[in-house]
Amino acid sequence: MAPPPELIDNVTASLPPDLISEILLRLPPDEPEHLFRAALVCKSWLRAICEHGFLRRYRAFHGSPPLLGLLHRLKVMQGDPAARLARTTAVPLSPDPTFRRALDCRHGRALLHASDDDWYLIVWDPVTGERHRVPEPGIPWLIYSAAVFCAASGCDHLDCHGGPFRVVFIATDDDDELVKASVYSSETCAWNKPVILADGYQTWQERLQAITRGESYRTPYVQPRRGALVGDEIYFTLRNENAIIKYNWAANCLSKIDPPIRDVYDISLMEMENGSLGYACIQGSSLYVWSRNASSEGAAEWVQCWVIELEQMVPVANRGDEAFVVGSAEGVGVIFMSTGVGLFTIELKSRRVKKVEEPGVYSSVLPYMSFYTPGIRSASHAKLNSWIMFTSITTLQGRGSEENVLDKDGKYGL
Repeated sequence: MAPPPELIDNVTASLPPDLISEILLRLPPDEPEHLFRAALVCKSWLRAICEHGFLRRYRAFHGSPPLLGLLHRLKVMQGDPAARLARTTAVPLSPDPTFRRALDCRHGRALLHASDDDWYLIVWDPVTGERHRVPEPGIPWLIYSAAVFCAASGCDHLDCHGGPFRVVFIATDDDDELVKASVYSSETCAWNKPVILADGYQTWQERLQAITRGESYRTPYVQPRRGALVGDEIYFTLRNENAIIKYNWAANCLSKIDPPIRDVYDISLMEMENGSLGYACIQGSSLYVWSRNASSEGAAEWVQCWVIELEQMVPVANRGDEAFVVGSAEGVGVIFMSTGVGLFTIELKSRRVKKVEEPGVYSSVLPYMSFYTPGIRSASHAKLNSWIMFTSITTLQGRGSEENVLDKDGKYGL
């Protein structure tokens, strides 16, 4: 049987290669099926799209990677939260491995906590399916958080796949109730020596003596929230007055800083677009965002940079219901909020609101952001044809995103 004719007409064939490249460059990365379909048009387009120079320019042209999916877990009364991966595009992400807790997503990787006979960590690339098993750091944790990030020298983190990485683990020690942190390197396959947060008491015996003397004491519980990576520092939170812990992983040093506001619970730490530490929370019906900037004297201070009234922007199931901050996308100014109607994103600059998931009592939302291009996996026609068949089935089922639009009567059309 003769091969099918290539899907190309005379007009397309007459276009200069540079012009074709410029057209392909503008295909939206948050709808990667278009790039894959373009690769099926003809062999010359396939070669152009899979060429490394084009892929580098494509990622640089679009800047921040698109949101491909959400790892999230729902709050439960007993047992471990059930974590799952929800696609926000038609991308056929690699099947998620068996795991108990989703801890972080960053630089094309997801960090998971799993167990069989023993607890261990998994660093997983949902696009390529690559997985690395990481042992625990030897801290007998009571409550904890962790983060993963790329460790490749000179990487711009626009499209991280493979290469060295590091994992930070921070926990309240179940034995002495001290806050401890350690960092793992994939290059040495080892954790460094855990560092302790200095809080005036170096042993449980000292704390017990203080309690006996009538001094007040509260166990410093690490909040199981996603940390924020800013340069060589990762920030987490303590339950006590929402204090913020700063871990300089390069210097292996822990310190504590005050939050901009204390009487809130559901917050999110993030890297702001200017590279500073950000802090987001909701009070009443307003979203507040602070940035920790250096003052003219050189000292860091919190500056309120956004106050957004949500009442006419984010739908709720019943009047008086609250919205909660449950996560953020680092460096792009996007906040995740949960209401009785669903899970929403809000872009701080444009104030654009989009529904991305159905209702649930969300504990933590971890955005998986990465480019998905033909050059990542095999670029054969068989692979691409399978991808197109998958897309036709999952585009309507897997996207799950709806824009929030006010009609003429002021009601939300979702």
